[in-house]
Amino acid sequence: MSMIRDLRAAVRPSRISLRKDTGVYDTTRDPSTPTAVVDCAVYRDGARVDTGKPMTPHEAMRLVRRDGGFVWIGMHEPTEAEFAGIAREFGLHPLAVEDAVQAHQRPKLERYDDSLFTVFKTIHYVEHDQLTANSEVVETGEVMCFTGRDFFITVRHGGQGSLRALRHRLQDDPELLAKGPSAVLHAIADHVVDGYVAVADAVQDDIDEVETEVFSPGRRGGVSRGVDSARIYQLKREVLEFKRAVSPLLRPMQLLSERPMRLIDPDIQKYFRDVADHLARVQEQVIGFDELLNSILQANLAQASVAQNEDMRKITAWAAIIAVPTMVCGVYGMNFKYMPELHWKYGYPVIMMLTGVICLGIHRTLKRNGWL
Repeated sequence: MSMIRDLRAAVRPSRISLRKDTGVYDTTRDPSTPTAVVDCAVYRDGARVDTGKPMTPHEAMRLVRRDGGFVWIGMHEPTEAEFAGIAREFGLHPLAVEDAVQAHQRPKLERYDDSLFTVFKTIHYVEHDQLTANSEVVETGEVMCFTGRDFFITVRHGGQGSLRALRHRLQDDPELLAKGPSAVLHAIADHVVDGYVAVADAVQDDIDEVETEVFSPGRRGGVSRGVDSARIYQLKREVLEFKRAVSPLLRPMQLLSERPMRLIDPDIQKYFRDVADHLARVQEQVIGFDELLNSILQANLAQASVAQNEDMRKITAWAAIIAVPTMVCGVYGMNFKYMPELHWKYGYPVIMMLTGVICLGIHRTLKRNGWL
């Protein structure tokens, strides 16, 4: 089927480079929209129904029940009051409604009688010129999806993860949209996971930069002076936040790909396996990041310890050298009356020369042994 062959091309654009301004994370909202509803449209036979004026969710659902198709409603951070009417109109489960309004949920998939409730964590890489102890590497948002037989509702939280560009791409492929709400769910899942892949590539660059600094040849005395450990800890915290978004989502994607569900079109379901496969690879990559950062941190601490030991050796070496003239000065500063060499003509130069020779000998010995 041509639609199935073109599915990936329709919902998955070329890999997003987070090093460039792609415009994917557009957080603007139409100022004429007085509520949290960003967009509300009816799709029939894969095409957006043009009514000539904006529709309310109630009007859109009434049109769907009369003429068929499905309604796709996009919302951004609705309040409980703003979402209550939509929840009643579409018969959404109160527990799912509570999660959608309050946000801060783990990625998950919940099945109710007439709908599926899916939570995605969106990840956005934060550009920075240099990684510091206070750098924010990733920002997270949330996309909650309600999938029904004739409706699809998205609720976004946070400034990242706009679905406007995705909606436009889907509207350009009516054959795909004709598959109904499950096609939209797959497109969003694929879009979110593609974002994970792009963020993972960017985080890899940051880790490579830190690793290069830790093991770089720019050293003093052959020992690295180390990287600020706070920078590594900060990167570990950001990777942990990334991991919390990726790992819990793997099981829901596997369920969507493996277990038959009446709300998921069979032709679409097989493509969730591709999403789960990409997600599994990202999860392995993120786990590898965490382990690599642990190794980098341990190496950095070890190098800092070696550097401190080197400093202590040098201090000890110079203290040993200085001890010789200190001892000589101490002996001849005791003011004894009978010290024969005090009245010897060559006493002073001999003592100074002997002190210098001893100090030079100690210096050469310590230098040869790597203490200086």
